[in-house]
Formats: sequence, C-alpha cells, structure tokens
Amino acid sequence: MNAKIYINECEKDNNGCLNKSDCVNMEGSYNCDGRKTRTKIAIIVICTSFGVLFLLLVTWWLYKVIKKRNKIQLKQKFFKRNGGLLLQQQLFSKENNVQKAKLFNSKELENATDHFNENRILGKGGQGTVYKGMLTDGRIVAIKKCNIVDEGNLEQFINEIIILSQINHRNVVKLLGCCLETEVPLLVYEFIPNGTLFQYLHDENEDFPLLTWDARLRIATEIAGALSYLHSAASLPIYHRDIKSANILLDDKYRAKIADFGTSRSIAIDQTHVTTLIYGTFGYLDPEYFQTNQFTEKSDVYSFGVVLVELLIGEKPVSSTRSQEGQNLSTYFIQSLKENRLFDILDTQFSKVGNKDEIMTIANLAKRCLHFNGKKRPKMTEIMMELEGVQKNSRVQPNFEELEYVGNEEMGPWNDVSVSKRSCSESGTTSTSNVLPFLSI
Repeated sequence: MNAKIYINECEKDNNGCLNKSDCVNMEGSYNCDGRKTRTKIAIIVICTSFGVLFLLLVTWWLYKVIKKRNKIQLKQKFFKRNGGLLLQQQLFSKENNVQKAKLFNSKELENATDHFNENRILGKGGQGTVYKGMLTDGRIVAIKKCNIVDEGNLEQFINEIIILSQINHRNVVKLLGCCLETEVPLLVYEFIPNGTLFQYLHDENEDFPLLTWDARLRIATEIAGALSYLHSAASLPIYHRDIKSANILLDDKYRAKIADFGTSRSIAIDQTHVTTLIYGTFGYLDPEYFQTNQFTEKSDVYSFGVVLVELLIGEKPVSSTRSQEGQNLSTYFIQSLKENRLFDILDTQFSKVGNKDEIMTIANLAKRCLHFNGKKRPKMTEIMMELEGVQKNSRVQPNFEELEYVGNEEMGPWNDVSVSKRSCSESGTTSTSNVLPFLSI
C-alpha cells in the first residue's frame, strides 16, 4: 500500500519522473504526466488520417484513369462504328488525294456549342438538330447532330462525306468536316446567317423582309445554277432529293445556298436511283418518283418547279386555305394557267410592278418543270441558261438591297414535314443504290 504513491506526490525531473518505479497512477499503470499516451494517440490519429487520405487519393486517381480509359475506348468504338477507319483510309490515300474533309474531335465541338446547349439550337428536322457554334479559330459554324445512327453501308456513307466535302460552289452550303467519335455523327457546315427562303416567302415577320421580283428571279437563277452543278459538273452526279424553300438558305448578301443533303445520293453516270422507299416533302414530291420508286435528276427538277411557283405566288406548297382540289400548290398553279388566271394568283408584292413578259416566261418554265412525265421536263442546265437569259434581258437589273419590311408574326419555318418511310438507321439497308444518305443540315 505504501509503495503506491499518487502522481502529484512524485518528485519529477525535467524529463517527467525522477523515480519511475514509484510513480504510478491510481489505476496502477505508469503515466508520466500523460504525455506519452497523448503523443501515441496523436501519432495514431495522424497516421490513420494520412492513410485514409492516401487511399482516397489513390481511389480517385484510379477512378479518373479508368473513366478516361473507358471514355477513350467508347470514342474508338463510336469512331469505328461510324466509319472513321474508312474515312481515314480515304483521307490518307495517295490515289484519292483527299485533303478537304476535316476530322473534328468531340471536345472541340462540345466547347463550340457550349455542350450542345438548347440556346444554341438553330432548328430541328426529321434527321437531327442543328446547333450554332464557334470553333477555336473564331469561325461561326452550323453543327448537325443526327437523331439516329446509320450502321449500314459505311463505305458509301464515307464516300458521300468525301464527295460533298469537296463540292466548291458559291450556291451550295459548304461541308467543313465531321466528328465520328460520338454516339451519332456530327457534321460541321459553314454558317449561313439570314435564314431560309421559306421564312422570307411565308413568315410575315420584320426579321424577314419581303423579296422583290428581281431578288426572287436572282435567287431562282442561283438555285438552278447550284443544281446544274450537282447534276452535271460534280465528280459524280449528285441528286439532292429534297429540294424545297426550307432547304434554301440566304447568306449575308441574300445569295441562295442549297443545304440539307440528308437524303442526297451520288449516282453513277447514266443511272437512276431505284429505291423501295420514298423520300421527299409533301408538296414538293415528284409524282412520277412516288409511283415508280425511280429517282432521277428530273425528280429534282420537279421539286425546283414547285419552288419556282412559290416564288411566283408566295403561297405554301400545301395549304388547307385553298379549295380541296387546289390544296397542292402545283395543281393550283397548273389549273390557274389553264384558266388564264395567273395574274390573279400572283404574289401581290410584285404582281403590279413585275415585268409581265418575265413573269410569263418563268411561269411557263415552272409548268415544264412540273410535267407529270419526267422525260418531258427540262434539264437543270437548260433551266439555268433560260433563267440567266431572263436576267440579262430584264428591264431593271436585280437590286439586292430592295427589301420591304412587314409586321410581326410568329416564326415557324421548321414545321415542314419531310416524307421518309425509314429512319436514319435504316437508310443504308433497304436501298438498292450503291450510296448512303448523307447526314446534313
């Protein structure tokens, strides 16, 4: 009993206790001011904390590495599935000498569109959504994101990209490149700022000034020139297959540019495109193509004829406001010509100031384009030459700045219904053509 002395009765030196054998706590265990116990506890806590922190850092690092590796593998999977390997072979092939189709990376296009922000959407169509973006070099572009992946006939799809990326015509929207490492292909086009011809003809909005007769004649000539180029001057004839006013864009100088090659085909010379499925838009669709399933260059001519009638009359291709037999604009137009009522149905914007001889010439040209028998329709080269002749003989030269403004109405150019009996994913599997639809604006 006398051997146990409380700690506060111990005689201590600078290191703790002088007589350690006599210095015990009330529980009988050695404790020299409690310092060593607290030090041990602190060391254990610190080591444990560092150990846990180290494990967390290692776990986080491994997660990042695995996530990055999986992301790379997923990109490689998408790239291969979307035909990227085939495109690379074409790009680096000495025989093809193809240098104009650029491969964008997904990160660049994500940053360009603020991760495909809804506020960047320019429009939506049956095949995808178009976003406005800015590349790292400051260029403004339109980026098309397809709705559904097309996994068939990759060779033809890539060939289509290469052909269209090399088209260099002032009245055709330029394809700058694509990104194939995403779930669906992304196609990058030059940005056209002034909307579609549809908006100028049918949307009474102060943002879209009404086009004068001279401006409409110039636009018709430019469209004809672009289609003539696609049909005759390109390396392979290209049939657009969905010509309509909503697919004709106007640039900063109101020059026409053909866009949306989503259902286009490049065709071997002297061949027609035979398909079991019908593409096009109600009101613009060639009735002969609808009956025979054979798409020729004259099918584009028919659709162009409808656009000519739109320019003349200023009404939509299909409208419930007209009589039942005249709901289709081409039928309404042809019937009015037979009844000698053309000037009664002309767009009031220019019917009183337009040159009647010019108007009649364009009306007769439109009538020939709309002939039910495709063989009796003129070729686009003939149409282009005839329109250029009308322009040269015009009493008043085209005035690109002569635009009148009207009041506000709600915009709705994206409500056109395109006819397609298959989705993007089916587009390469059921056609007997040797080409694949091109995903575009």
